[in-house]
Amino acid sequence: MIERVSEEITFRKLEILLAYMQAGSLARAAELMDVSSVSIHRALHSLEAALRCQLFRHEGRNLVPTQASQVLADVAREVLNLMSEGVQATRRAGGYSSDLLRLGSLYSLTTATVPQVIMDLKLRSPQLQAELVLGSNADLLLKLRQGEIDAALVAVPEADADIESIALFEDDIYFAAPAGSKYAALAAVDLRLCADERFVSLGDGFVTYAGFVDAFRVARFTPKVVMKVGDIFSLMNLVSGGVGCTLLPGRVRDVFKDKVQLIPLLPEYLMRQTIGLNFLRTRERDPNLLALASVCRLLHRPSSPR
Repeated sequence: MIERVSEEITFRKLEILLAYMQAGSLARAAELMDVSSVSIHRALHSLEAALRCQLFRHEGRNLVPTQASQVLADVAREVLNLMSEGVQATRRAGGYSSDLLRLGSLYSLTTATVPQVIMDLKLRSPQLQAELVLGSNADLLLKLRQGEIDAALVAVPEADADIESIALFEDDIYFAAPAGSKYAALAAVDLRLCADERFVSLGDGFVTYAGFVDAFRVARFTPKVVMKVGDIFSLMNLVSGGVGCTLLPGRVRDVFKDKVQLIPLLPEYLMRQTIGLNFLRTRERDPNLLALASVCRLLHRPSSPR
């Protein structure tokens, strides 16, 4: 059975021991460790008490290392070096300050926001490689909490103590119909007049689908959804092909602008999304996430959909 190490023997005290062995005096060791000479003396005395053997002998006001302290110092160097390597390996495995940043994003943000973020991040941290993971809002937030991605560009969740969010922009939801449809000339669409219309939509978990549901709840009828898809570009293709109408965020207006027309909704149906960078608060000091956060803060343009 391995003998238990006294809780009085800490990494900090071992660091102080090595500092004293290197400096040769309490005052110089205190300078190296940025503490007082009294703190150095107490730490060394505490190690002696925990080990139950003499580490230093007194010669006047000086502490002279014994053979025992030399042995402990050699072991301390190995232990601290090994622990430092272990910390770095653990951080790399957990994505902290590695050369790879796993960035989650909504499909709709890949047309402008994501490329801009990645290019700016590359200028700030050239060594950093970005791996893009696409999905729904709910799916990406789950991956974030499970540690499968490092950050997510999604709709900012409601107050969450575990997640730090940096807003990028706000985006309104519009009525989407094929170009040249009967809705083309309208200044705004009243959803209550669309009860007989066919609709297509995203699936559960997408923030745009949540806005779709809320808007029709205000209109007080259940839309006739003929098909659901798993990404916004497939959804727009269905609209352009005349399969059905839908509701879309303004940020995708230019994707199929010759085939799909986005028309404002009446004010009572206004649904707004706040899109932002989201990451776990436990990793807010991660250098990679600090760089990403700085990039996103510079991109922040309120009411400027991307």
